[in-house]
Amino acid sequence: MDVDVILDSRASAGELATLGELAERCGISGLWVSSLNDSRDPWANLARTALRTSRITLGPIAVNPYDTHPLKIAASLLTLNELAGGRARVVIGGGGEALQALGLAPARRVRAVRECAAIIRAAASREPVEFGGEMYEVHGCRFGWATAPMPPVYIGAGQAQMLRMAATAGDGIMMSDVPPGPAAQVIATLDAALEAGGRSRAGGFWTSVFTAWHVYADEAEARREARRWLFLRGIFRPWLLAEFLDPDDVRLVMGSRAAFARAFAAGSHQVEGIPEPVLDALVDNVTLCGTPAALNGLIARLRHLREAGLGSVALRLYAHPAESIRLIGERVLPALL
Repeated sequence: MDVDVILDSRASAGELATLGELAERCGISGLWVSSLNDSRDPWANLARTALRTSRITLGPIAVNPYDTHPLKIAASLLTLNELAGGRARVVIGGGGEALQALGLAPARRVRAVRECAAIIRAAASREPVEFGGEMYEVHGCRFGWATAPMPPVYIGAGQAQMLRMAATAGDGIMMSDVPPGPAAQVIATLDAALEAGGRSRAGGFWTSVFTAWHVYADEAEARREARRWLFLRGIFRPWLLAEFLDPDDVRLVMGSRAAFARAFAAGSHQVEGIPEPVLDALVDNVTLCGTPAALNGLIARLRHLREAGLGSVALRLYAHPAESIRLIGERVLPALL
């Protein structure tokens, strides 16, 4: 199993480059940066990292075709790919809560992501792009300067329709915040879709899962941080919650989105109306949270993800990213060989 790390693009370009060099030395496979409304531009912010590294793959996660036209996504991806000597990649998603802050209501997400991926592929071909889709049009553009090879285009997917589309339109998928049991179910759906299209994971189709990493010497710090970010952990999926919560607690969480949103906005690790045991269950099942002394149990979780069919995991780092990268390189990577 390959291990990538995800860094916050609110960090400066110099900070990202220093962390990227460290990640490369520690054997990390790829470095992603978050694409947030209030972050530095993720594409430009990776330029210095591209020039100061030579092996690690680079890209933003996840961009969407609602706040940026697919052709402009293609231009940014191909520019980064040129700077990085062919090491760029991207995850295309259907947008999330962040779009609400922009007044955007994403419609027909599967179609939008499919057309976005198609436009990126057409641009990377260096041939004239003539695309007339149901949601996007491009005419008379040619990226003759683009360098080979074609950067991989991955799809943020976890539900059946997006998975079926990704199986034909993408080079791989990244699911979000999914424990091993549900991940195996997602992989089964993906495999059926790949087989229907004459493809397979064994043929090079990439699979990964976004997983939050909160592992520090101070367990209380780790748990408080994990709780503060629960609103963005994709917890409002009843089929996922049913894996580890009883029906009453599933209903409680599903009816408390606003309370989780208020806690996140306030930077609080307490959520109004949600008992401590439920918050702990969410943290323990949708994140990797603990101390280095408990790392063997967290590594076992990663092995279970590998057994479920995941070829890669992307660990979202928060506080102390350099310390986390060193710990992952020294203890996690060797355990996953």
